[in-house]
Amino acid sequence: MKSDAGGGRRRRRRSSRGQPIAEINITPFVDVMLVLLIIFMVAAPLMTVGIPVELPETSANALPSDDEEPLTVTITADGRTLIQTTETSRDELVVKLSAIAAERTSDRIFLRADGANPWNTVAEIMGDLNAGGFSNIGLVTDIAQPDASE
Repeated sequence: MKSDAGGGRRRRRRSSRGQPIAEINITPFVDVMLVLLIIFMVAAPLMTVGIPVELPETSANALPSDDEEPLTVTITADGRTLIQTTETSRDELVVKLSAIAAERTSDRIFLRADGANPWNTVAEIMGDLNAGGFSNIGLVTDIAQPDASE
């Protein structure tokens, strides 16, 4: 009888060794999530509108962000007008902005104007933005370096 009881135990041990372990190894999952986090942290600043313009420098604070992607109109140094990255003629600007305003919940728009543009051109574009349905116009500038003489 003792040999039967011992043999039964041995069988159980053998069968328990052959069964897969039902534990989740979390280490590879954490490693992958950390790598993805680093990738997104590096890539996020690169997702801004990439039209090169020389922005004027001011000491104003940055505006708070919304849930929607910010809409940006850019005036380049050579006088071209762009909505996001799409070039638009001045004649079509109000029509396109009206269509965009109908689809958006926010009336906020950002205006990026190269410093080489005369103020008259910038003011006319601001009037077009208002006529297109955007009354909350933010002027985009670079942050000025502190003046050592002050």
